[in-house]
Amino acid sequence: MQNFKVSPIGKINVNHEGMFIELEPKFIPGLQALDGFSHINVIWWFSDFSSGEARSTLETPQPYKKAPSVMGVFATRSPVRPNPIALTAAQVLYTDFSKGIIQIAYIDANDGTPVLDIKPYTPSLDRVEKPGVPDWCCHWPESLEESGEFNWENEFNF
Repeated sequence: MQNFKVSPIGKINVNHEGMFIELEPKFIPGLQALDGFSHINVIWWFSDFSSGEARSTLETPQPYKKAPSVMGVFATRSPVRPNPIALTAAQVLYTDFSKGIIQIAYIDANDGTPVLDIKPYTPSLDRVEKPGVPDWCCHWPESLEESGEFNWENEFNF
């Protein structure tokens, strides 16, 4: 199999002012025409889970309370997986095009996490009107907006 080289375009900055994506200076021109998009898809590296052990784990014991007793990592959003790549749809609050900084409403990444790519969220390509999900998670919110009000602590076994 072929190996791929992936290099970060920036990092996540979490501080008392909020959550931000800070691009490396050479990638700032890539922000041209991003204005007007309310959301972006952020592809990032689960850098805290890049160990050999984490990357060789393919099954996990019941991470969600109502899920099957064992799940394959491809059926979870776990950071423990062969390639610790994450995808988060994030609301854009503000973009400083000259400094290469995007303030976002929320991302489930730690401060300093490497960002691999950013893509605009477009409903015509990213939204599925009636997605099918297993019974064990069919009660989860149907949108990012509803997720903020949902009690996720009642769902996880960790």
